[in-house]
Amino acid sequence: MADLLAALPGGVLAGALGGGPPLLAAAAPSHAAVLLIELGLILVGLAILGRAAIRVGISPIPLYLLAGLAFGEGGLAPLQVSEEFVEVGAELGVILLLFTLGLEYTAAELRDGLRTSVGAGAVDLALNFTPGLAAGLLLGWAPVAAVVLGGVTYVSSSGVVAKVLTDLGRLGNRETPTVLSILVIEDLAMAVYLPILAVLLAGGALVGALVSLAAGIATVALILALALRFGDRISRILFSPSDEVFLLSVLGLTLLVAGVAQRLQISSAVGAFLVGIAISGTAAHQARQVLGPLRDLFAAIFFLFFGLQTDPTALPAALPAAAALAVVSALTKCATGWWAAKRAGIGIRGRLRAGLTLSARGEFSIVVAGLGVAAGIEPALSALAAAYVLLMASSGPLLARAAEPLGAAVLAARRRRAAARQPLA
Repeated sequence: MADLLAALPGGVLAGALGGGPPLLAAAAPSHAAVLLIELGLILVGLAILGRAAIRVGISPIPLYLLAGLAFGEGGLAPLQVSEEFVEVGAELGVILLLFTLGLEYTAAELRDGLRTSVGAGAVDLALNFTPGLAAGLLLGWAPVAAVVLGGVTYVSSSGVVAKVLTDLGRLGNRETPTVLSILVIEDLAMAVYLPILAVLLAGGALVGALVSLAAGIATVALILALALRFGDRISRILFSPSDEVFLLSVLGLTLLVAGVAQRLQISSAVGAFLVGIAISGTAAHQARQVLGPLRDLFAAIFFLFFGLQTDPTALPAALPAAAALAVVSALTKCATGWWAAKRAGIGIRGRLRAGLTLSARGEFSIVVAGLGVAAGIEPALSALAAAYVLLMASSGPLLARAAEPLGAAVLAARRRRAAARQPLA
């Protein structure tokens, strides 16, 4: 049928439909066909990589990132028409990952976690902002460029961490609320950092940044207060016996709040997460079932898109400095998770899981680096940030998986030392 319609002259079809411009312009079917073919190949390719990851027993995230490198600018076969669609899908992926993560916790649990994790947030900032700041200064960059690199190394990837927690079945672990609290504090800290950084890059006054900051904090506080006070009522309103109606209601609300949060210089991920914690009970159970497959689809697209944004030809020169920075910042992030989990009374294995899970960097680091690159403050910033984030986003899931055997090894070593200290009978 499509071939028959395509063979008709545009004027004949327009006349049959009551006039107007020809609906089958020659370029339109070609563009649509290429778009569908590219998207189909992308999804089939991701499926193959996912199957390979399952067979090997690893997270598919690094494979998705490498696929993005292969199909981005400078790669083996750059995409022609579907990159814009993939970009929107990537944003949806982060939003859905954080929304479904928020479903695992109530507003009261989040409130209590934030109260007990302020210290961990301060330790996180001190340990993980410093490596990037120091590296920028040691490289001879301008102070503003060093501040940008500090932001790149500071914040963990909410998207990668959420995906890892889901893939490894750790959502119910004791250390997960600690990990989640640190992620939320980092996202809220970025609501402070980003507008101030934008003003520093522009060379303007801090008044505009302070206004944006006040609006952002007020919005987060308002959403959290509504979740605490009206969470049960919101859940009852959203619930529907029809999965179709429920999906439209929940997804629409999530995107609306995420968009408002982004407009007010807050992470859209924070907005989506707060919507998730506002939903509880039967509605939360239904949301997991209905949005789970959608989350998995767009999460895979998010990691693919991240790879698409990296030019592989610019990476080799920046790799040595990026690798050194990756090692240092992985250790400092692990120390952050270890300290926070220990403070929460969690055992050695849980401390290692918390620290190594937090090591991944991703979407926020790219946003921060993008601001600096757009301002033209340092030519080497783009390649270094891209190489660093690619290393951390690829190694993060592998480090998180390695937490279990590392924890077992640490415990075994402790038992051997304890046994050696025991006096002989």
